Amino acid sequence: MGICISLASSEIHGVPEEVHDENVTIFESNKVLNGNKRLCSVYSKQGTKGLNQDAASLYQGYGMEDGAFCGVYDGHGRYGHIVSKMVNSHLPSLILSQGNAPVEINKIENGDDNTPSNFNTVEDDLAPKNFQKWKRAIVSAFMVMDKQVKLQENLDCSCSGTTAVVVIRQGEGLIIANLGDSRAVLGTIHDEKLTAIQLTTDLKPGLPSEAERIRRCNGCVYALKEEPHIQRVWLPNENFPGLAMSRAFGDFMLKDHGVIAIPDIWYHHVTSRDQFIVLASDGVWDVLSNSEVASIVWMVDTEEEAAKAVVEAATAAWEKKYPSSKVDDCTVVCLFLQKKPQYSGHMKSEKLG
Repeated sequence: MGICISLASSEIHGVPEEVHDENVTIFESNKVLNGNKRLCSVYSKQGTKGLNQDAASLYQGYGMEDGAFCGVYDGHGRYGHIVSKMVNSHLPSLILSQGNAPVEINKIENGDDNTPSNFNTVEDDLAPKNFQKWKRAIVSAFMVMDKQVKLQENLDCSCSGTTAVVVIRQGEGLIIANLGDSRAVLGTIHDEKLTAIQLTTDLKPGLPSEAERIRRCNGCVYALKEEPHIQRVWLPNENFPGLAMSRAFGDFMLKDHGVIAIPDIWYHHVTSRDQFIVLASDGVWDVLSNSEVASIVWMVDTEEEAAKAVVEAATAAWEKKYPSSKVDDCTVVCLFLQKKPQYSGHMKSEKLG
């Protein structure tokens, strides 16, 4: 089944599930089939740095009956928790409302001094024709969302913002959009073993293509002596703000210096081998590998347990690997592409590819 974007309404209609976490939104459309209701999970846990600046959403019945929307947002800066929740609340419906947006994808792909040169998607040759409509909707929605953040009264986001990693399922097609250093990973079966495939690129200043764009815009990229492994973005001739990602909503102090709100976008055709997708904030990926996360998801007894199991494992890994450091917020969304097989637990000893 190909991509099918709903253009009839700018709002999402249905019944939100009761969730006792202000950082998490779970929404089930009235159209969702009963058999698909439990093939997903979402969980967020505050670290030890202060307020939980992560947010996440999971919408079923998005765009079409068996469609789904998943998003993870990792806020940063003084008002990052506000920005992440704002994007979490508005981006899903905003994407649908931008279905007829007049964004010229070719112009964006060609790029200028403030747009990425690697905007082209992977697997474009396999994507259905109306994937271009999804691309336009997503790019337009991200641009509008960034403007909405900027226009908020009494909210100074010059040095605050959020990342975003989004997966939209429409039939057998997946559209993946990434802004910043959160990540999406696919769990798939290869040679009868579970393999973890990273679907997104961590968009950090250390990437040569990202650093090149930032420097073309007169921004600076370098690491501090006390943390030589972390490249950051700085204003020219200044020692701030030191942003550790190259794309984000907000961070308007750096928007004229190469930090953009245009996501990388990919298409993936789901096959019978593809089992699940995991979206998570960098608090998870800083301490767990793609394979470790996929293994945890594969070994849990039910789909509903998967996200929490990954978050708890990441929290424990933080305390073990970095006992003197503050634990980062950890947020996970798991979307299962197939009903979890009962025999998956027997694969616990298999080495991941």
